[in-house]
Formats: sequence, structure tokens, C-alpha cells
Amino acid sequence: MTAITAPETNEKKSFLNVERILLLLAGVFLLVNFFALAFIRSGFGITDALQLVVWVVCAAAGQWWLERRLPRRDMLLFPIAMFLSGWGLLLINRLTQPFADRQTVWLVISVGVMMLVAGFPHPLRWLRNYRYILLMIGLVLLVGTIILGRNPSGFADAPQLWLGIGSVFFQPSEALKIILVAFLASYLAEQYPALRAEEMSGGRRFLNVSPRIYGPILLMWGMSVVILVWQRDLGTAILFFIVFLVLLYVASGSTFILASGAALILIAGVVAYKLFAVVELRVDIWLNPWPEADGRAFQIVQSLLAFAAGGIFGQGIGQGSPGYIPVTHSDFIFAAIAEEWGLLGIIVVITCIAVIVTRGLRIAISQRPQSFLSLLAAGLSMLIAVQSLMIMAGVLKVIPLTGVTLPFLSYGGSSLLISFIIIGLLLRLSASED
Repeated sequence: MTAITAPETNEKKSFLNVERILLLLAGVFLLVNFFALAFIRSGFGITDALQLVVWVVCAAAGQWWLERRLPRRDMLLFPIAMFLSGWGLLLINRLTQPFADRQTVWLVISVGVMMLVAGFPHPLRWLRNYRYILLMIGLVLLVGTIILGRNPSGFADAPQLWLGIGSVFFQPSEALKIILVAFLASYLAEQYPALRAEEMSGGRRFLNVSPRIYGPILLMWGMSVVILVWQRDLGTAILFFIVFLVLLYVASGSTFILASGAALILIAGVVAYKLFAVVELRVDIWLNPWPEADGRAFQIVQSLLAFAAGGIFGQGIGQGSPGYIPVTHSDFIFAAIAEEWGLLGIIVVITCIAVIVTRGLRIAISQRPQSFLSLLAAGLSMLIAVQSLMIMAGVLKVIPLTGVTLPFLSYGGSSLLISFIIIGLLLRLSASED
């Protein structure tokens, strides 16, 4: 008996040490950079110290809770999420100090909710058993945003994507990401046996694709177009549709799904370019921003200059000029990292995001194929992957700007909360058996 249990105990301790070591390294990184920023500012304020202490408390509390509730969890997800969120908090403090206080509060809330989601099986059951109720709530909130939406910036011509009470704002489309992924994962998991039976029997099909699969594609494309038309939220519309295309492909194995989805995105993009000024603007400055570098294309041009100024090793925290980029603490925080931490910083961010995504996909593979848990893990992982790629490619002018946030790093309470809920669900899935 001892010969069997001893290696398991040693393996558990080894993984636990890895998690603690990663959190310790993240804490050292933040401590050094907070002191470096304080040196540049000629003083370490109480607010700076409080933000660092809050991060340490969140990291310690989260690790202690997960150790008690999920001893068999994936040991990389939580440390990487805390590292990126701490780095984002540091950057927001450096760029716009007042927003850092709000982000600190949201970090506490996000880690607390993540602990609840990861520590109990109920959220997974609710996502599967009450999918229609949750979807209706999400759609009602979306309609409410269309009617009563506001923008915290106060600009009348800016997209009204938030619902707010007083000075507290929430973006319903963020919550809708998880709800829609869970809804489609549950739907496809239930329909998979029927789909396989229909394929084996040569059932009625349209262009080699079962209507059971083709229908949801049109439904999700229609929802994406509605979001785009009414809210001018191009990024969320594309994110929704790409993630659902991937889920449909995983469930069906049909390459026609991807091809037809790409064609629909192109058609919607061309129509949107002709009908909506905001889409036309983003495409035009993507194609050639330099003639309007001091006007409409100022933001993307400054972003490219920030990448160029950062070089390999960066200017150093507090020594670059990322503040010239409008809204750099949110949409363009990736450019701020490039300027002050250089190519090395960019590689670290991409690596961290890639590890989260690959670990999530590994969790999906570990579940029973085409089951709800497997499709949910795949969908949540692709949410992180696609959203990260969209904003990183946008600020580098690889694709037109989409206006989504960089998970964990960008300022935004809704985005941070949903990102940590995704981590909580993945942690729960990593410790569960389908």
C-alpha cells in the first residue's frame, strides 16, 4: 500500500510546489516593478502599497482555497491568471492611477467569484440544466443594453455597450460569452448521438452538412449581425461567431462549417463596411493609416510607434511614452507592454495566454469526447484564444481594430470578472470526470 500511495503524495506535493513557486515569482516580478515605478515617480504611495498587498492576499487566499477544494486541479491556470492580472494592475497604475483603484476592487471580486465557481459543482450544473433560462436572461440584458445602454466615457457617439447604476458599469455582452458557449456546448452534446446516427444512415443533408448543424450556424451569424447593427460592437460579434464555428467544427468534424462560416464573416464585413461609418473607418485606417496619422488614424499609428520604440528589451517601466496612445489602459495595453518591456514582454504575454489556452484544450481532451464538459472546456479556451488574438493583431495592424479587451490585462471590471470565471470553470473541469 505504501509503495502505491507514496508516489502519488510526492507528485501532489511537487505540483503544489510548482503552483506556489509560480505565484512567488509573479509576486517578485510585481514587487520589483512597483518599486521601479515608485523610483521613477520619486515616491511609493499608500495606494501603490495597498494594490500590491491586495494582489498578494488574493493570490494566497485563492491558492489556499483551491488546495482545499480542488487538490487534483490544473496547477498552471491560477498562477498565470494572477500573474497577468497583477501585471495589468501595475500597468493601469502606471498609465491612469485613478482607474487602478477600481481595478483593484474588481480583482478582489473576480478572485472571490472564481473561488466559488471552482470550489463547487453547482455552476456547471446550472449552465447545463438552466441553459434556456440563462440564455433568455442574457438576451434580455442585451436588449436592455440596446435600449438603455451607456458609455462610461460620456461621449455621445461612442458605442453604448454598458448598463450602469451610479458609477458602477457592467457590460452584458461579457457575461453572454459564457452563457452562449455553455448553451451551444449543451445543445451539441445532446444532438451529437442523433447527428452521428444521421450521418451513418445517410440522412437528409444540405451541401454535405446536416441541417441540425447548419441551423445553429445561421442562428449565431444572425445574432452576431444583430449585435453589430444595433451596438456597433464589431469585436464581440466576430468573437461570438468564430468561437461558435470552432465548437460546431469540434462537434461535427465538418470542414464545410469553417469554410461557410468564413464566407459569412466576409459577406457581413463587406455589408457593414458599406453601411456603417465606424466599420469603414476601422478598415480604412487599417489599410493605410499614414495619411491621417495626426487625425483619425492617430491611435493605431501611435501604437505602431510604441512597438518600434520598445525594441527587444523595452524602455523600462515608467520610461516610455505609451500615454500618447488614446485609451491605452484598455484597448491598447498590449502596445504599452511592447514599449516598456519590449519584445521580451510581448513573448511572455503571448506565452502565458498560449499556456492557458493549451491547458484548457487539454482539459477538453481529458473529458469524454463530444460531451458537454468537453465542448464547454474547448469553447471557454477558444474565447480566451480568439479574443487575445483579435486585440493583439489589431494593435499591430495585422487586422482591423475590433475594440475587444486583452484578457486579464486590460482595464475593465466586466472583462476581468468573466476571465476569472472562465479560469474557475476550467479549474473545476480539470478536477472532474465526465
